[in-house]
Amino acid sequence: MSVPIVRVNPNTLPNSQEMGYSQISIVEPGRMAYISGQVAWLPDDKPVPSDIVEQMKLVSQNARSALESVGAKPADVVIARVYMVDLTPERLELLMPEFLATFEGAQPCVTGVGVAALAAPELQVEMELVVRLPD
Repeated sequence: MSVPIVRVNPNTLPNSQEMGYSQISIVEPGRMAYISGQVAWLPDDKPVPSDIVEQMKLVSQNARSALESVGAKPADVVIARVYMVDLTPERLELLMPEFLATFEGAQPCVTGVGVAALAAPELQVEMELVVRLPD
């Protein structure tokens, strides 16, 4: 069994636990998976919703599907990077509940990046993951 990922939030840094993520994740050596940015595309080619919250739900669903496909769980995520078109505090606040739900209470490190555009004009949010695979 893998040693759990240790989450650290030193008191010399802002308290990120209250916002649902960790400042530092410490992992023991092991196999790693790097999951490409997941967007609101589905295999059945349904249209991408225009609402950012609905897009985040699909992004989260795709990220969990990718985790399952490599035998990992949300607790195995070391860091999540989120890319958002037109990043503002208000849009980020809308997105965060669905984003955090992806991790089922685990608090990986998080980086949010505002971007001018993603892979297609209808896409507003993308999430990539770095995962330590369980033994």
